[in-house]
Amino acid sequence: MKNQVEIKKKLASNWFKFLQKKICHQFENIEKNYSNKNKVFNKKNWIKGKVNEGGGTSMTMIDGEVFEKVGVNQSTVSGKFKKTFRFNILGAKKTGKYWASGISVVAHMKNPKMHALHFNTRFIVTEKEWFGGGMDATPSYKDKKEEILIHSHLKEICLVNKKNYNKYKKWCDKYFYLPHRKESRGIGGIFFDYETKKWDENFKFVRDLGVGFLDMTKQIIQKKKNLKWSNRDKELQLYKRGRYVEFNLLYDRGTKFGLNSGGDTEAILMSLPPKAKWK
Repeated sequence: MKNQVEIKKKLASNWFKFLQKKICHQFENIEKNYSNKNKVFNKKNWIKGKVNEGGGTSMTMIDGEVFEKVGVNQSTVSGKFKKTFRFNILGAKKTGKYWASGISVVAHMKNPKMHALHFNTRFIVTEKEWFGGGMDATPSYKDKKEEILIHSHLKEICLVNKKNYNKYKKWCDKYFYLPHRKESRGIGGIFFDYETKKWDENFKFVRDLGVGFLDMTKQIIQKKKNLKWSNRDKELQLYKRGRYVEFNLLYDRGTKFGLNSGGDTEAILMSLPPKAKWK
C-alpha cells in the first residue's frame, strides 16, 4: 500500500514538472512571435526549510508585449501543519503530516482586452489522498464569445472524463466570489477539490485539463493579441486587478495553504498583478 502511494506521488510530481516546462516553452514562443524583446522566464529554485521537505521552481516573465506578468510555479513539499491549521485540511487533523505537489499558473496580460488567466492542479496526501484544481478567467473587457469558448472547452474536458461540469462550474462561481464586494472575480470556469476515488481516472482528468489549458490559452491569445486598446481600457483593467488582489489575499485557498506549509513567499504571491488600482 505504501509503495502504491509513493508511485502515485512520483507520477503526479513528474507530470506537474513536465507541464511547467511545456507551458513556459509555449508562452516564450508566443512572446517571441509577437515582439522583438526575446523575453524569457526567470527561474528561481527554492528549498523548504528543513532537510528532505522538498521545494519548488518558480518561473516568472514580466514586461512582455503579451504578458505583463506571468508566473508558472511547480512545487513538491512535505512536512507537518501547525495545529491551528490542521482542521482546514482533509485527513490532517490527527498528525498534521502532509505531502503535496502541484502546478499554479497566473497570467496578467498587457492588453486589457485579454482575460487574466488562472490555472492550477495539485495532488495532496495526508491520511487521505486527493486531487484538486481548476481554471478560471478574469476579464476587464466583456467578450461573450470568448466566455462561451472557455466554458465549452472546459465542459468537453469534463464530459470526456465523466466529470460533472455543472457541479464544478457552480463550485467555481461560488469560490471566486468577493462577499465584501458582492461580486464575482471574473467569468468563472471550473473548480474541484477532494477527488479521492478512482485515482487513475482523476489523474487522467488532471492531465487533460493541463493540455486543455495550453490549447485554450493559445487560441485566446492568438485571437486577441493585435486588438487595439485605449488608456481608458487600461484603467478599467487596473481596477479589475484590484479585485484580483483582494480575493487572493483574503480568500484564496492556495495562498493560505502555501503560507501555512512553509512555501516560498515570493512564489506564493506571484499571482498578484504587477500594477493595480483602487478608487
